[in-house]
Amino acid sequence: MKLLLKNAKKLSSASEEETCEVLIVDNKIAEVGKSIQVTADQTIDCEGNLLLPGFIDVHIHLREPGGEHKETIKTGTKAAARGGFTTVCAMPNTNPVPDDVQSVRSLLEKIQTEAEVRVLPYAAITKGLQGTEITDISKLSQEGVFAFTDDGVGIQTADFMLQAMKQAAATGKAIVAHCEDNSIVYGGVMHDGEVSKKLGLPGIPSLSESVQIARDVLLAEAAGCHYHVCHVSTKESVRVIRDAKKAGIHVTAEVTPHHLLLDEMAVKEDNANYKMNPPLRAVADKEALLAGLLDGTIDFIATDHAPHAEDEKAKGFQGAPFGIVGLETAFSLLYTHLVQTEKCSLQQLVDWLTVRPAEVFNLPYGKIVEGIAADLTLVDLKKQNKINKNSFFSKGKNTPFHEWEVQGVPVLTISEGKIAYKEDEHE
Repeated sequence: MKLLLKNAKKLSSASEEETCEVLIVDNKIAEVGKSIQVTADQTIDCEGNLLLPGFIDVHIHLREPGGEHKETIKTGTKAAARGGFTTVCAMPNTNPVPDDVQSVRSLLEKIQTEAEVRVLPYAAITKGLQGTEITDISKLSQEGVFAFTDDGVGIQTADFMLQAMKQAAATGKAIVAHCEDNSIVYGGVMHDGEVSKKLGLPGIPSLSESVQIARDVLLAEAAGCHYHVCHVSTKESVRVIRDAKKAGIHVTAEVTPHHLLLDEMAVKEDNANYKMNPPLRAVADKEALLAGLLDGTIDFIATDHAPHAEDEKAKGFQGAPFGIVGLETAFSLLYTHLVQTEKCSLQQLVDWLTVRPAEVFNLPYGKIVEGIAADLTLVDLKKQNKINKNSFFSKGKNTPFHEWEVQGVPVLTISEGKIAYKEDEHE
């Protein structure tokens, strides 16, 4: 099967667009050039739009098995394809939890038959995500898992984290951490700040995140482990990570679109579509996150796509689960509110969604070069759109960005040489 993409543009090293054509043979990029003369089985006119490497998201929730009313592997990966993502890494807070060889193999089989894009699953650090017994990290690392995490809950004891880090280091896998010290969360449901007091809602102190990161970077140094921090949200966390990197500790970090674009002041009422963990923090935190991303303290962007049923999210801050969806809106929101406002360049944004996560986790993706998997995303930078949660491919409609005006829309996604999403076929 030969697929030819004609009349595209790509970013050059000078961040300017230049003419680009790509020939895909079977599932790989066979040729990249300005004009490719070949007889193809299918030719797509890219109409002068920008061709990018397929986006990589190392932090999403697919909910299957066990939470299919929220999302499935099929619906979640369809949402990913629509958002331009060709590689996604699925968190292990499912039922059953992928915490032994049998459950991981079962999950991989389901991914093989259901996924529309590449899914790399995590395995749990502790059995059942309960924090009381460490999984067999050595055995699980041989089953093709991406990394190890108990995302959704922090590892509460230093001893358990140190043991897990030592085992992960021996296998070459990363420990990926949701950082939260439960002893100082105090039953909070949003950031402990000005707005929580105004709304009369219990707050989550910033310290609950940063203090665990401070503990963990020292443990990672002792264990010789790659330690990756999920969804950084506070200025203190950024400072700790920056200092750890300067000390030569192998720590990396991600930030979400919603923490870059929103802060606690966006929460005007008891609306759980603004409830996520970590919560939207203070304005100073949001500014520190962008500064950390720009100076390399934070390595890349990940969505933390967390779908929930609408009736669950209707229960307000006190009763609803944490989390919002993000796969279908990430690029458009970031392009509109970071690139077009000149807070970063287009090349920087693309790198945070492609090259950087691939480099951090040694993935052979995130580039447009001959000989690698044909993972490509075509973006119409001029196209304007209004975000409509009711048109999402995801089962989750839980977004604070409903009806936001955006520009820059993925219109074609190719995953391993196959068309995973084409806009004109879904309008």
